[in-house]
Amino acid sequence: MSVFIIAEAGVNHNGSIELAKKLIDVASNAGADAVKFQTFKTENLVSKNAQKAEYQKETTDAQESQFDMIKKLELDLETHKELIKYCEEKNIMFLSTPFDLESIAMLNDLGLKIFKIPSGEITNLPYLRKIGALNKKVILSTGMATLDEIDDALQILQDAGTKKENITVLHANTMYPTPMEDVNLRAMLTIGSTFDIAYGYSDHTLGIEVDIAAVAMGASVIEKHFTLDKSMEGPDHKASLEPDELKAMVKAIRNIELALGDGVKKPSKSETPNIIVARKSIVAKREIKKGEIFTEENITIKRPGNGISPMKWDEIIGTVSQKDYQKDALL
Repeated sequence: MSVFIIAEAGVNHNGSIELAKKLIDVASNAGADAVKFQTFKTENLVSKNAQKAEYQKETTDAQESQFDMIKKLELDLETHKELIKYCEEKNIMFLSTPFDLESIAMLNDLGLKIFKIPSGEITNLPYLRKIGALNKKVILSTGMATLDEIDDALQILQDAGTKKENITVLHANTMYPTPMEDVNLRAMLTIGSTFDIAYGYSDHTLGIEVDIAAVAMGASVIEKHFTLDKSMEGPDHKASLEPDELKAMVKAIRNIELALGDGVKKPSKSETPNIIVARKSIVAKREIKKGEIFTEENITIKRPGNGISPMKWDEIIGTVSQKDYQKDALL
């Protein structure tokens, strides 16, 4: 099974279908498996008086309400259809995270095979129940969550009808960008072992090294924000990868997958010819006449490794030479 890489466009399209298509191009060119957007009705998502997060105040107009900021980033049904069609042309899976019940229904009607639950909805029982009842593949992000909260969410999804083997749980940290000391990548392994479930990592750090480490630790899904340009206006651009970084991340993950191998310790195909070159054999230390006894004075150990193995040293010492040997000749 290869790692499922989700390039998270999120709301980095800034409300423009042209930008959204450019993001799909970038994700497809980078070799990601899926490109993910966000689906919401602003009226269903945010109260008129809800505050922005601190990082959003820093990256957008601090005077603007969260409602007004998000309303500009909403994608309607027709836009979804157009983006899904475009993803098919670009041979990449279209995904989107629903943020309300209406959006879940819409994405289901559009035929999505995988439902991504964001960290903020892990304590939303009606939402979890509605997704669980679809019996689709589910990817559950767990930023800000405790093990008990993850347990509750998994229980709701399964009770509603989703099979456990269809759920992947992503360790995550809901801070953009996440400070390295708060990543706690070992918690991903705790999730996997506690719930005996497929696990992965949704990353909000700057750079790509944590994603690569997560894959080396067994992550089966990696999700990462990306943008066309970090300096663009909008809440998430700053903590996103630029196109060349996304490409580098995918390449590195694919290399790590190859490097992980099958776990069997044996000489590999590429190194086998070097056994003769790098290992040693028992050889004559000086000229030896037929009938001489082999001792530490007349035999030694040198390369190449295609003679008698030095592991047989104790068996050879004290035996009688059956022929004459030149110096350095293999026994």
